[in-house]
Amino acid sequence: MRFTEHELTVAVTAAAKTVAGVKARRRSPEEAWESMSRLDRYHHLEAVGSQVLPVLLALPDIEVPAGTRPTFSDTQVVAAVEETLGDGGGKLRRKVALAARVALVRAALAQLPVRQDPDALVVPDSL
Repeated sequence: MRFTEHELTVAVTAAAKTVAGVKARRRSPEEAWESMSRLDRYHHLEAVGSQVLPVLLALPDIEVPAGTRPTFSDTQVVAAVEETLGDGGGKLRRKVALAARVALVRAALAQLPVRQDPDALVVPDSL
């Protein structure tokens, strides 16, 4: 799937906010994210991005009409995660890592913005 830079940024940020909310045990991930320093936010984004971005890039190519979000089946997401997970650890550790990464990718995909029509882009004359 070819995502735009903006879509990838939104997806990784949403997943990082989810991790920050769980880690801080606060009511909302947004609250936890706002209370973090910029350096802590960077560390969260870097860690989550290294887990989520390879999976997002490994997802199959689908045609996404303008005005909709890309949707993937559970089997497509699990297959992409398994492809990028690599080898290491025992069966239980691999199973837990697979489940955690699938949940993280689903959180990222849920927050993808609606695909915009590039032909409908209006540039003002002042630019």
